[in-house]
Amino acid sequence: MTQSTVHSDQPDIAYNLAPSRAALPGTAVSRLGSKAASAALGLCLPAALFVAWSVAAERELVPPQILPAPGVVWATLVDLVRTGDLPSNIAISLGRVLAGFAAGSAAGLLLGVGMGLSRRVEDYLHPTFKALSQVPVLGWLPLLMMIVGIGEPLKLILIAQASLVPIALNTLQGIRGVPRSYFEVARVYRFSRAQLLRKVVLPSAVPSIFVGIRYGLTQAWLALVTVELLASSEGLGYLIVWGRQLFQLDLVLASILVVGVVGLLLDSGLGKIEARLLHWRRGAV
Repeated sequence: MTQSTVHSDQPDIAYNLAPSRAALPGTAVSRLGSKAASAALGLCLPAALFVAWSVAAERELVPPQILPAPGVVWATLVDLVRTGDLPSNIAISLGRVLAGFAAGSAAGLLLGVGMGLSRRVEDYLHPTFKALSQVPVLGWLPLLMMIVGIGEPLKLILIAQASLVPIALNTLQGIRGVPRSYFEVARVYRFSRAQLLRKVVLPSAVPSIFVGIRYGLTQAWLALVTVELLASSEGLGYLIVWGRQLFQLDLVLASILVVGVVGLLLDSGLGKIEARLLHWRRGAV
């Protein structure tokens, strides 16, 4: 009786597994279709803006000196690449933003972790930090220009400050959002403070920390362009100013497009790193 029961169960198990395996390709196809549909919807507005730009330039609804045609802007981009002006200025801007962002990220993480782990540290630092964080980048510019001049230190300090604030605040929020039950389990296993931080607090706070890092990089990139517009002789922001001074709006528009594309690529790169890290985290759970 026992053997017959076992044999009778096996076909049922195989039957139950078969639909799930057959459904996997369909699921993958549906996901690809959903991504393609989302991408197509995301391209609708840029395509509409491009068509409106082309029509306005072709019919001269706006003077060509103010709104150059897309072909003129494209020719300017090609010329900037051919002469090497665009790659060199992109490299300069990326070097500045990455250096300032690295410094701001390190300081923001340390500050956020310190305030998140200690109520006393938060009581000392958070009110002052919150007040100073309300001052925009341009608000610090005149004071820092008087102290450090208009050289590279000015740009790095402002970029670091712009990225530090969101990273610190999101790190603090992420640590404070760790469930209390996690600390109770760590107490049962007698984790040291270092183990608690490494194995419980930081892994649980990763999603919030990455939100701060992505937002911090966006703020760093915006601060870079702002500083280069006002106090720089090279970089993408300088290209925009140079085009305005020469009244070459094709150069201005080409530089603005490059700024947007590079910023989007930086954010997309961090988004992929975040997805991979969180996928590993979900797999570990």
